[in-house]
Amino acid sequence: MGGNKKRKRNKEQQGSNDIVYSESQPDFALLATLYPSFQSFVQPSPPHMRLTIDWTDFNATRELTRVLLHHRHSLTWFVWIPDGQLCPTVPNRSNYIHWLQHLLSSDVIPGTISSDAMVRGFDIGTGASCIYPLLGASLHGWSFVGSDVTDVAIEWAEKNVSSNAHISHLIEIRKVQDNGNAPCVEVEESENNGEIILCKKTDMEVAPLPLDLHARENESYHGPPILVDVVKDDEKFDFCMCNPPFFESLEEAGLNPKTSCGGTSHEMVCPGGERAFITRIIEDSTQLKQHFRWFTSMVGKKSNLKYLVSKLWGFGVSIVKTTEFVQGRTYRWGLAWSFLPPVQKSSISLSTKNKTSFTLEGLQRQHGAINVLESVKSHVSSHGLSCSMNTSSFTVDVAISKDDCDSILRNELKFVNDSTDCQPRRKTSNESSLNFSPERLCFRISVFQQIPGTLLVKGSLQDKDSPLSGAFSVIFQKLEEALRSKFCTKSL
Repeated sequence: MGGNKKRKRNKEQQGSNDIVYSESQPDFALLATLYPSFQSFVQPSPPHMRLTIDWTDFNATRELTRVLLHHRHSLTWFVWIPDGQLCPTVPNRSNYIHWLQHLLSSDVIPGTISSDAMVRGFDIGTGASCIYPLLGASLHGWSFVGSDVTDVAIEWAEKNVSSNAHISHLIEIRKVQDNGNAPCVEVEESENNGEIILCKKTDMEVAPLPLDLHARENESYHGPPILVDVVKDDEKFDFCMCNPPFFESLEEAGLNPKTSCGGTSHEMVCPGGERAFITRIIEDSTQLKQHFRWFTSMVGKKSNLKYLVSKLWGFGVSIVKTTEFVQGRTYRWGLAWSFLPPVQKSSISLSTKNKTSFTLEGLQRQHGAINVLESVKSHVSSHGLSCSMNTSSFTVDVAISKDDCDSILRNELKFVNDSTDCQPRRKTSNESSLNFSPERLCFRISVFQQIPGTLLVKGSLQDKDSPLSGAFSVIFQKLEEALRSKFCTKSL
């Protein structure tokens, strides 16, 4: 009976279409062809002689992560991360990012707290790979602060950020001062059976549980600061995220002989393990209630998840969410909580909500982010609107006068789908930025590569409370229509 329930659950999970790795498993033969450095690690696996890699070889798992980041996400690692540093698995990390996107887009609690509508995240223990900020910035255009305690992690995280110039302006790496105790930052999950299997998920809201404080309550965290004394007084974030040190000892961390993903004692171990580490995040969150919309962490043991949920309700949180990640035979859980008051549901459907992003899928190989960016500039300038394109950050800044905004809202400013046939009436620039003023509607259009053939186009207002913001919705809708008509082989 248990097996039937498991199959039923997994079938339901497969209905989610927001996870990149649900579409296909990595094609090792293709990756070996595209990346010669990966060829030597690919080998046939009996009995069916299907191509795979030796999961116990750290160099193989490290190279797989590198080529997947580049092939799937157009991200560049600076050469390799050093030997022995934690080598994260791309599917699992991507799925944590997708779950966060699901939380942020829900209307459970009030929306983004930044004035420019930019989503800001804080990655606890970003590691040498800096994989969460790189994926979040690449996939969704989020900005990040990534913290870590070791000099090696900081050095290589900064190298990996600078190697991706198109998103480097979105990521800050912050050194945490060690207080002299054993530091612990991050830990890795296992891979098995020669496959990377979709990390499927189910979301649930967790009701309060009776407070259970009997187990290992006396084991508290005594490592470097996590959030308190790291987050600045004037900073606000939409979320924090963390892969905590799951293990209490190196002996426990080395119990899985079938994989080799690296990891130092700083990254994998702390006294009390993940329970103590996440409990400290919870304690820190009580002091930073107004600094974050969501506090989140990965959890490695289901028994700890139940304990931590009970702990949260004891601290008076307003909402708790959990999710289950299944990858191969490895189970992990996501835990999220907030102190913000839940949004009261309204019986009236509001259709005037501004849409600030859309995805272009099914793009031909010859159509990349730069082509879409140039079309954004052409579309805007063809209607007499001032804009400035930056090919380094893949953005177009737009400034519109009040008179033009009024014309747009009266539908008197002509829009056409094929903007390349129109001649710009105002000068645009690829070098200088526009002069913003309260008398103008100012916004930015950003283009992000998600996976090959898929781009995210995102709009962000300089002042979301501007009385002229109504024109932004009209412009953004018309831009979406124009880009879909020009680039997409199929409509969403």
